[in-house]
Amino acid sequence: MATKLFKSLILGAPASGKGTISARIVNTFNLEHVSSGDKLRQNIQNKTPIGLEAQKYIKEGKLVPDEVMIKFISEELNKIRPVWLLDGFPRTVAQAKALWEIYRLDVALNLVVPFPVIIDRVKGRWVHLPSGRVYNEGFNSPKVPGKDDVTGEPLIQREDDKPEVVQKRLEQYDQLTRPVIEFYRDKGILQEFSGNTSDEIWPKVLDSLATFTPLDISKENI
Repeated sequence: MATKLFKSLILGAPASGKGTISARIVNTFNLEHVSSGDKLRQNIQNKTPIGLEAQKYIKEGKLVPDEVMIKFISEELNKIRPVWLLDGFPRTVAQAKALWEIYRLDVALNLVVPFPVIIDRVKGRWVHLPSGRVYNEGFNSPKVPGKDDVTGEPLIQREDDKPEVVQKRLEQYDQLTRPVIEFYRDKGILQEFSGNTSDEIWPKVLDSLATFTPLDISKENI
């Protein structure tokens, strides 16, 4: 499909399928994908000035201040074509307002998956730590329960995948993100997509984004 002319961001609770939907959007519409978490980790690893500054706060267990994240994200967006999907930012209303002053977004996508569905999904997730292979009971189960398909080594459940931990993370996400969602609702650009699985949600997202104007990148200087 041709590139679509829009600036967008995606919101969704942990384990809501945001990564899967983001990948499909980027591949289908030829957008730039800007994951704030991935970009920040790259800068920390490369010891850039902003990476070193962010690392100071992270080492102390603090959130990276809004002004640092706003500067960082705006610089990242300035480097790329102005057709992108922003993932992981903004996390606060202050960040959302600052971003809006620089870039008028066309659409904010919010994935709405019931918390009990997410908890049930995550508690069945098992990982082979050395390789990073992930299994999910019920739809991507290991051939032998509790064992990695390739090596036969034991699988483990990450501490932050345990139901009580996931419940707390979801509650924190809800409290933190609800004002951001309302900010974009007030701006008239919020689109919400409900469902239990990514395969259920994706057709709705696809239909919505397909309404944007195609961009012929061979003729336009973007």
